[in-house]
Parts: sequence; structure tokens; C-alpha cells
Amino acid sequence: MEHKNIHIIGSGFAGLTAAALLAKKGYNVTILEKNKQPGGRAGVWQSNGFTFDMGPSWYWMPDVFENYFALFGKKPSDYYQLKRLDPAYRLYFDGNEIMDIPANMQQLEALFESYEAGSTAALRKFMAQAAYKYKTAMSDYVFRPSHSITEFLDVKLILQSLRIHMLKPMSKHVKSYFKNPKLIKLLEFPVLFLGATAQKIPAMYSLMNYADLALGTWYPMGGMNKIVQAMVKVAEENGVKTLLNTEVLNIKIENGKAVELITNKGNYTTDFVVAAADYQHIDQKLLTKPYQNYSPHYWQSRTMSPSSLLFYVGLNQKVNHIKHHNLFFDEDLDQHAKEIYDNPQWPSKPLFYVCASSLSDTTVAPPNTENLFFLIPLAPGLSDTPELREKYYHLIMDRFERITGNIIRGNEIVKRSFAMNDFETEYHSYKGNAYGLANTLTQTAFLKPSMRNKKVANLLYSGQLTVPGPGVPPAIISGQVVATEASKYLQKM
Repeated sequence: MEHKNIHIIGSGFAGLTAAALLAKKGYNVTILEKNKQPGGRAGVWQSNGFTFDMGPSWYWMPDVFENYFALFGKKPSDYYQLKRLDPAYRLYFDGNEIMDIPANMQQLEALFESYEAGSTAALRKFMAQAAYKYKTAMSDYVFRPSHSITEFLDVKLILQSLRIHMLKPMSKHVKSYFKNPKLIKLLEFPVLFLGATAQKIPAMYSLMNYADLALGTWYPMGGMNKIVQAMVKVAEENGVKTLLNTEVLNIKIENGKAVELITNKGNYTTDFVVAAADYQHIDQKLLTKPYQNYSPHYWQSRTMSPSSLLFYVGLNQKVNHIKHHNLFFDEDLDQHAKEIYDNPQWPSKPLFYVCASSLSDTTVAPPNTENLFFLIPLAPGLSDTPELREKYYHLIMDRFERITGNIIRGNEIVKRSFAMNDFETEYHSYKGNAYGLANTLTQTAFLKPSMRNKKVANLLYSGQLTVPGPGVPPAIISGQVVATEASKYLQKM
């Protein structure tokens, strides 16, 4: 076994997971990472004493992280400390109305009652269904490699699919329980980044409401990149070697197998490849046409999840009247969603998100300053110019300053933007998407891009463009699944 060399392309959550698990089995594992730091989209940027998480900022589904570290006899607390946020986050509606989402379920029921009398019973029933969906999906569904429909052709799974509402739209499901438009927005918001409107996302994804409202919103002290650092340490403890600033330029195929990776730093002979970087880039750019899984038309026809315009702002003062996580729903959610999914364009009145991690963590900003992260969801593939970025900076700052009473402009110590062009440059992200492939019904399970390369026997894909889907916990699970599949192949060699 020791002589078998496995190469992982990309060091995001999927790549790090697969690398550590395969190394634990005794294989020689090397990660090839094009950028100067590991972590993929979960990189970190430091400037003037500020530490910014560049990508993910929500820590949901803590059980997925616990289960991952347990595979190595570890716990998250061996590497970083978690803090449960209470309130989990704040919603801003029009008319300066604020809704804080409590961590306590009794307080959440009271909140629902204050908006819709008699809704406690509905919430309990809704959450019981969401819990069933979560537990079913996290056991029966997400750990299947989804090579073909035959994996899902058993009576138990078909019945479960009906019970978890695979065919019912999320919007219809939520509205069958609640009438208040603000409660509906609260329950529909977690699917905003899954790649379609709530009218098109399967109601199965109310499991996200269980993850949100029951399992809670957490924060790893020091920032989300602490998870990356922990996973790098686990990988290193198991013998993984990581080569940074090493970009794979071509995968050499002989007799239907990947035999060599051509990089900007030299060539690497390989016995097996896990492609955990952007699937479309690897499929279309690193492989010659006979070995590509899909055609350009296939990729063009895929429905992508949103991109984002991000601003990292280091402020020379503290802020008031906001929480760690803040969602601004003071404009029309449906209109913004249509401008992302139905008629792609720069949004007329965008909703936006603000993270103020320094309210929970003094290590991410100098004393008496604030670390702020602004995010506007955008349709992927739009034109991206400095002028547009600056226009939207002022557009959301007009509202943020008016609603919260904090003056941001003129008080920035640090200000950096990041959008479509950067996602493409940094991560080879297809159409500059930020979150991968949309989780629509026609792009679920075996209908997603295949984890297996159909023409190259020793090449598997992992990450947010294949199963089980986008997000940090699904990426970790994707790495676990691909490691199992790779082991099956390698044991036959």
C-alpha cells in the first residue's frame, strides 16, 4: 500500500478531508494547492491588525464537524473553541423592524407567537418534520456516492423520499404552516444560497431550518479559518504533504488512467487523483476532450448557485445596534431572488448580509476597532467592474448607516472588495460562482455531475459541484465519500 501515490487537487474542505482519510489508511498522499494558503474559499486575509475570513462565516451542523474529527479520535475542542451565538442572528425588515433569533427554543416559540398567534403548535410540527428530514438525509442520502439511480431504487428510500418532500416546493411547504410574511422570510432565507427561489427548491431542504434553529449557530474563536488550520493539522498528523503555490496545469492520461500531473512546479507521477478543485475547470481545462466527463453545453446549461460581492472593512471605531450575524431584509426578497435566478442582473434593491465577528472575538481586530464583512448575493456570470463594486458599496452603505446609525464611510482603515472576477482568478470558479451548483430537484443526488470520471478509472471528483452539494458540512461529507470510493478502487490494484 505504501508505494501508492495519491494526489489531491485543491485544499478546500473536501480536499483536506479526503487527504487525511486516505493517508490514515496508509497511502502516500500529496495535496497540490494553487494558492499560497490552504483552505480554498475558506482562506484568511490579514491587514493592519485585522483578520478576515474570506469566505464561509456561518458554522452550522456542528455534528458533521464532530463526526469528522471523531474519525481520528479527536474533537473540535482539541483544535478550536466554539461559542454558540445567542441571538443566532438578527433580521432587519422595512420600517426599522428588528427580529433577533434566540438560541432557546421556548424563546423562539414566543417570538413566533408574537408575530402569529397560535403558531407554536405549527412551529413544533414544522420542526419535527425538519428534524426527521435532517436525520434521514444525514444518514441515508448524503453518504451515497450517487454513481447511478440504482443506489436509490429501494422501497425504504423511496418512501423516505416522499416523507421528506423531495417533490414539494419549499415555499409551498412553509406557507402551509405559517401566514406571517416575516416568519416566512425567516424560514425561507437558509435556501437563498442553494441556487433557486424557494418556489423551486425541494421542501426537503427545510432540514436547513432544523440545522439553523435547533442545532444552532456557532462561531469558532479566532475565525472560520481555525477549522482549516485544524484540518491541516489532522492531515499532517496522518502524513499528508501539502504543496502550496502549485497549480495543476494538465492531467496526463495513458490507457484510461491518470499517470502524471503536470504543474507549474514540475511533474508528479500518480496512482490515483482526487479532483477537489473546481469540477468544471478540471473537466474542461485539465483534461483533453476524450477524457472529459461533460461537454461545454452541459456546463453552460447547469443552474449555478449565486456569486457574491464581498467587502472586507476594518473600521476605526466600534459599532452599535448590530449582532455578529445580520441579514437585511428591508427590501423585497422575491425581487432580489428573481434578479439572481430568473432574470440575472445586478440587483436593483439588493438584500445583504453583514458579519461583525469582532463583537464575539477580540482577536480578529485591534482594540476599539471593528471587523466587518458585507455580502451581496449576485447572479453568477455577470459583468464585474470596479465601478459597479463601488456603486453597490455606497448603495448598501446608505441603508446600513441609516438603519443602524453607524457611520462607516470615512472611517475605514481597511477596505477590500471581492467578486466574480476574483472567484474566477483565485479558485477557477465556474462563472465566478461562490456556492457551487444549485440544489434544484433536477440537480440532486445522481443528477449532479458525477463523482466518478467515466473515462479515467483512477480519477474521482469531490467538492461543491458534485455530491452531496454546496456548503462547508456537505464539502466535508463529499471528502469522506470520495475517500471511501477511492479506497475501493485502490484495494483492487
